[in-house]
Amino acid sequence: MSARSLSARAMRALPYVVAATFFMEYLDSTIIATALPAMARSFHVGPNALSLGMTAYMLTLAVFIPISGWAADRFGSRSVFAGAVTVFTASSVLCGVAGSVDAFIAARVLQGLGGAMMVPVGRFIVVRNTETGRMIRAISTITWPAVAAPVVGPTVGGMIVTFASWHWIFLINLPLGLAVLGVIFAIVPQQFGARRPMDWGGFVMGGAALTAILLGTELASDSHAGLALAGALVAGGLALGTASLRHAARQAHPLLDFRLMRHPTFAVTVLAGSLSRLTIDAVPYLVPLMLQVGFGLTAFHAGTLMLAFALGNLGMKAFTTRILERFGFRATAVVNATLGVLFVLLAGAMVPATPAAVLLLVLLGCGVTRSMQYTLLATLGYADIGDTEKGAASTLLSVNQQACIGLAVAFGALMLRLAAALRGGQPTDGAFVPADFHYAFMIVAVPLALSIPRYLRMDRAAGAALRAAS
Repeated sequence: MSARSLSARAMRALPYVVAATFFMEYLDSTIIATALPAMARSFHVGPNALSLGMTAYMLTLAVFIPISGWAADRFGSRSVFAGAVTVFTASSVLCGVAGSVDAFIAARVLQGLGGAMMVPVGRFIVVRNTETGRMIRAISTITWPAVAAPVVGPTVGGMIVTFASWHWIFLINLPLGLAVLGVIFAIVPQQFGARRPMDWGGFVMGGAALTAILLGTELASDSHAGLALAGALVAGGLALGTASLRHAARQAHPLLDFRLMRHPTFAVTVLAGSLSRLTIDAVPYLVPLMLQVGFGLTAFHAGTLMLAFALGNLGMKAFTTRILERFGFRATAVVNATLGVLFVLLAGAMVPATPAAVLLLVLLGCGVTRSMQYTLLATLGYADIGDTEKGAASTLLSVNQQACIGLAVAFGALMLRLAAALRGGQPTDGAFVPADFHYAFMIVAVPLALSIPRYLRMDRAAGAALRAAS
């Protein structure tokens, strides 16, 4: 076997290696939710005392993702990728053996640091080493963890806690991480980018802006927190974000390069994509809550129904590439977003008396449209990006996606809280009724609906180079 053929095979295997690391990171973000009560009992504290562990992880991701592209260019993509997997795996073990809340939170911060480097650098390695003709398939491969993890995470977490212990939620990453590291050193190339100075001003302002916005939206969704403080944090974050944009415009080598927005397809991915993600990432949070709190189903029964949502998410992955190649990005985005709005509204119209077959079909439709939208956005962002811009594009898209995930869950929770307050109820989980979910789903569908006109303004030939080469 020649070195050339071996290299070709390695490059074909690369998306699957990166997808494995993505699954570790995304699953870890969602699997912990069902384990919080068991963990709280183990630490002899209330469940709320552990919420800081989830928040610290999310904020660490948001703050450190922006420096991932600079680090990969300066120290080598394979070195940074392998180092990130090592940090993530080691900190997972520390989470699993933590003997106190403080130790657990510290381990989660370290884990967030590893995840912040692992996901965007892995994406960049795939994009940099994938020929145009295989780009849609490669991006489709590495996006399935983002689609699947929020759906299967709570179910897997519940099974581990029930049949083993919460410690294994984190310890299971050890064999996975070691296996991935072996493959990384075997097939991932060591590549360097142009050396550029670190934009410390952009790092500080951007990190502070993201932290303030994410904390503010989370507080706004918390029924026990004051809206005044939440609003002040969001306003401060937006002000810092504006200052960060102005700072970046004056830099020769900005940490987050917003000049990429000159590419129409990239601008659509960031702007319309952000609206889309506010809806499609809020649905996996609202649906299980509606089934359990609104309909009074058990966690097991709700989890069983959610399998239809998971089936739609995962099953659609077999068709996303062919659909994009056949119909193009513009037509697919418009039709899929329209169908997505329809299925979100139908999900909100469900009542406890809705036949199970109807509910399963609606959840299946929600999963199918969510999967299609994820793959479309992940691929479209690179349609017109040159080789020298791929690192900056990967960093900015990763920051955008991570921020949207945090904002979407908070958005869904806030809409639910407002719906309960408007009918005069106490905006707490125990006070939600089916009508609250009806209103929440109606409002949550709005951002996705607002993205449709922007998709319609796309050029009919958007992404044609990717399709022609496929």
